[in-house]
Amino acid sequence: MMNQPIDPFFRRLFIVVALVVAVFLLYLMMPVIVPFVFAFMLAYLFNPLVKRLSKYIKRWVAIIIVYSTITLGMALLLWWLVPTLWHQLQAAWDYLPKIFNWYNQVVREWFNSNTRIKLPQLESKEFSDTLVDYMQTNYKFADASTMMSQILTSSMNFINNAGLIVLVPILTFYFLFNWDQRLHNWKMAIPGAYCQKVTEIAKECDLALMAFIKGQLLVMVLLGAIYAVQLQLIGLELGLIIGMVAGIASFVPYLGFGIGFIAAIIACLFQFGLDWTYLSLVVGAFLIGQAAEGYILQPLLLGDKIGLSPLWVIFAVLAGASLLGFVGMLIALPVSAVLNVLFRHLYNYYRTTDFYKGRKQLALFEKR
Repeated sequence: MMNQPIDPFFRRLFIVVALVVAVFLLYLMMPVIVPFVFAFMLAYLFNPLVKRLSKYIKRWVAIIIVYSTITLGMALLLWWLVPTLWHQLQAAWDYLPKIFNWYNQVVREWFNSNTRIKLPQLESKEFSDTLVDYMQTNYKFADASTMMSQILTSSMNFINNAGLIVLVPILTFYFLFNWDQRLHNWKMAIPGAYCQKVTEIAKECDLALMAFIKGQLLVMVLLGAIYAVQLQLIGLELGLIIGMVAGIASFVPYLGFGIGFIAAIIACLFQFGLDWTYLSLVVGAFLIGQAAEGYILQPLLLGDKIGLSPLWVIFAVLAGASLLGFVGMLIALPVSAVLNVLFRHLYNYYRTTDFYKGRKQLALFEKR
């Protein structure tokens, strides 16, 4: 009996169903997949350093040295940073009475005198009562037992997340340990006719990504230092934490400047009042930071590593935010760097086609 061919409709239906099931399973396994994704990203970042050290020592020893150096550096940074940040956060908490006074004496009085809007007066006790009411309404803390059960549930979630955080360094170690072998296996899986071109494109993407990451990290650190030093010299008590946050947020173009500028202006108003001298100094500090970022740091440390114009940078960030929210804003520029490499190769291929050279027309435009 001859085998009957499978109907194309059922074959396509089977493929569609299989894809839907696979996507649904990936969605269910997302909590498990996320640590592997983070571990792979960390392994990608640390691999160049491990590769250099492994020329002189065994690879597993190089990985341990890199781990130990990073851990020691983070411990020293936290040892210096945590007390300072704690002092700054305490200062921020002490500003709450000043915020209420400023609202009651300036904002509320101005609205009541110049508009028909009558704003209510705020007191610390009313703020505390409002906060308690909000917690009871949204988290259903009807009594102490429900509150304790909620805390225990949150604690268990924290423990589970902490377990995943501990898992990431272990996964990163195994990714790093077999990195070269894994790349070789992926390369061998590419069809021979396309292997050379795919490898060339992958190397260019790797160079663009690594150059961008190294340059962007340096820009973040130096820009945060510029903001923090200037704000501290001005005398702003929250200058250190505002400068650091602005530097870290500068990974997303224009976000660090916006957050830091608004926070510094508000802190300046609460600390010095409507003092135009201090306000001018804060504005000048951020203008100097923007000038340093645009004319010194980015040209020297990033240059044309991404190869995107400012218009495309803004478009990429907005598109990433629209598609994936804050995460999309973070990955917009690295993804754009890779897409830029792919588009450049696609454009070069397009220029070699017969259609571009006018030797052949698409079927849609052919004369009948």
